[in-house]
Amino acid sequence: MRPRQSKPRLLQAMIDAFSLPDLRRRILFTLGILVIFRFVAHVPLPGVDLDALRDLFERNALLGMLDLFSGGAMRRLSVAAMGVYPYITSSIIMMLLVPVIPRLQEISREGEGGRNKINLITHWLTVPLAGIQGYGELVYLQREGVVSSFAPLPMIAMVLSLIAGTIFLVWLGELITEIGIGNGISIIIFGGIVARLPELVGQGFLARENFTGLVVYILIVIATVAVIIIFTEAHRRIPVQYARSVFKGGRMYRQAGSTHIPLRVNSAGMIPLIFAMSIVLFPGIVASYFSNPAEPNFADSIMKLFNPNTELPLGFFYWGLYFLMSVAFTFFYTSVIFQQQDLPGVLQKQGGFIPGIRPGKATSQYLNGVINRITWGGALFLAFVAVMPFLAKLITGIQVIQLSSLGLLIMVGVILDTMKQLEAQLVMRRYEGFIK
Repeated sequence: MRPRQSKPRLLQAMIDAFSLPDLRRRILFTLGILVIFRFVAHVPLPGVDLDALRDLFERNALLGMLDLFSGGAMRRLSVAAMGVYPYITSSIIMMLLVPVIPRLQEISREGEGGRNKINLITHWLTVPLAGIQGYGELVYLQREGVVSSFAPLPMIAMVLSLIAGTIFLVWLGELITEIGIGNGISIIIFGGIVARLPELVGQGFLARENFTGLVVYILIVIATVAVIIIFTEAHRRIPVQYARSVFKGGRMYRQAGSTHIPLRVNSAGMIPLIFAMSIVLFPGIVASYFSNPAEPNFADSIMKLFNPNTELPLGFFYWGLYFLMSVAFTFFYTSVIFQQQDLPGVLQKQGGFIPGIRPGKATSQYLNGVINRITWGGALFLAFVAVMPFLAKLITGIQVIQLSSLGLLIMVGVILDTMKQLEAQLVMRRYEGFIK
């Protein structure tokens, strides 16, 4: 008699997740917040010429790159046009300032209370950053004829609406983190990217004349997703031994325990790509304020040089610079993260040591050497992911599909992180999860 075939592991895990009332409530709450986010993304600002805005996006590819974090809200110039990007910028600034400013270092060492204070400062910093970014965008759009009125009162109302939209999305993200499943801010970004997938599929139908190129393009995307998963999960295990004291029978005994430190190959995550993209796009964005299509000037040349859609051979400059900046920022950000973690100091305080390595300075030098070596793998991986859209277009000849490497990296990262959290919830209840 043949044994009954069980359901696929992923399907069974989903059934188990929805069979638990508290976990089902978390999942449905997260989905409900995403629905609210998509409704907000369709609430337009007043006084906007949508036809002129559509023409502007067709002429300016840089705006399409900035539209990534808003999930298409910027194309409609809704109250959520800036997405959570000002909050991400604020978080990055605080992350860089904490190791530099002594007072912030003291606050960060105060445990949970210190982290709450840093988080509060990050939220307050988001407000002026959102105001500056919103005003700059509106000034540019008014110059292009998209915003009809530039009077003080309507402009103030639009800027405040953009700030309120950003803060509202950040609040929704934090609700997901507290009550739902996954990292809320990342899921908000993920929801925006997924909302653009139907448009991407439509672009794929436009490429049916080049069927072979379209198949190769899809294979490249699948291979890139596989590489992202491999490098996201890859890590180097550093063995660690602990000597602990145990009181037994009126006497003190020393017992040894062993564990390991998992050093990720890509410990910087997606932040280096955000840094690199911001730096590479910035000259073109600034030049767009001074360009004159009727009489091309130096600003128009800068726009072409720092435009991802510029034709070859000039296009090699943008993508080559993007590649090099991704590598450089990966090393920079990994160094910042490693210094903040202070692994040698933590090991010394906890009585741990790496076999064959003396505690203190020798341990620090050893870990720095390991981090530098494995970061080369993470840096080249991120740089490859950064230029993947350019390589895909170059190999296949498909020009109509606008695929963002950063968006792909965010999608895969959010899915993996959310699956791990669901896995942890199911394992606590003795169910088999999503991941083997």
